Amino acid sequence: MAVKVLVVDDSSFFRRRVSEILEQDSNIQVIGFAVNGREAVDKARELKPDVITMDVEMPVLDGISAVKEIMAATPTPILMFSSLTRDGATATLDALDAGALDFLPKKFEDIARNNEDAIALLQNKVKEIGRRRISRFSRPAPISRSTPTPTLRSSGATSSSGIVQPDRSFSRPAAASSPAASSSNTSNIRASGKKYQLVAIGTSTGGPVALQTILTQLPANFPHPILLIQHMPAAFTPAFAARLNGLCKINVKEAQNGDRLVPGTAYLAPGGQQMLIEGRGGSRTLRVFEDDSPRITYKPSVDVTFASAAKTFGGDVLAVVLTGMGADGRDGARMLKQVGATVWAQDEKTSVVYGMPQAVANAGLASESLALADVANRLTRETGCG
Repeated sequence: MAVKVLVVDDSSFFRRRVSEILEQDSNIQVIGFAVNGREAVDKARELKPDVITMDVEMPVLDGISAVKEIMAATPTPILMFSSLTRDGATATLDALDAGALDFLPKKFEDIARNNEDAIALLQNKVKEIGRRRISRFSRPAPISRSTPTPTLRSSGATSSSGIVQPDRSFSRPAAASSPAASSSNTSNIRASGKKYQLVAIGTSTGGPVALQTILTQLPANFPHPILLIQHMPAAFTPAFAARLNGLCKINVKEAQNGDRLVPGTAYLAPGGQQMLIEGRGGSRTLRVFEDDSPRITYKPSVDVTFASAAKTFGGDVLAVVLTGMGADGRDGARMLKQVGATVWAQDEKTSVVYGMPQAVANAGLASESLALADVANRLTRETGCG
């Protein structure tokens, strides 16, 4: 069955361009267009698309307001388009806050090596998030800039971590069995007693909301540094790090070359660059650098940072692979497991896209498969601060 798409943009050129790209794939069908946010809300209700592509800036009703109304009335997976600017980054994070699942730069070839890659990227994102249909699914709490804890929604269900989950009626395929042990309730799980020096978290599609859900629950005295590898354009990571820092009890910053790793601080890999760890003993620093290698698809790459963590910290690493397309993180997780590190993966039910965590779980590398709402609690228990 083809994924049905509603294309929303006030530019006739962009509507036509997106439609032509999507319909090159026989598994995608564009079923309608909207020229402003108000029309998008109406057509979402009328046409019931599997996916909506949405511009941020539009007349009558802007994209962010349209996302809020659609998610309240007819929850639908939404892919945002935005500009690669500081304002564009802020607007995109606001759209994710409102309920959008993912985003692409409006010039999406800016994050692809060539036109063919750009076309495939858009098509694949639409197909992946379009699979979330028919059955019921609850999204994690949205990103909020005004409070240090996730926004409470009265219509949602309360998770085992105490966060109220907003109701998101998306759909997914039936859950596949996983080699990793699934844990939906962590209250009875004891810490392993293993000693750690570093936590590393890798993610892609759905990652901004997932990271916010986890990091806002960690205590200020979290005993280890945390490395965050989120697939995100360079223009977006400074705004994302600043937003997280304003929400969390721990410190969050965009990583810079030479940063010294200290407990209770999370370092977000800059978009378009790689993040490695250098040094021995009590002095570990970050090496952040431009990577022009055509062999590395993702910049930042979870595999690259995980491999560096394995080399520098050995088995004293707790790695977590969250929601995301593709398999970035699997090879790095394998290197970590070979030196005795612990690897967890997010479960299928709570992943926006069960690509990266599935790759890790299916390779037999994840010792646990966790619901998103339980990850923070497990981290605090496992590291001895909760």
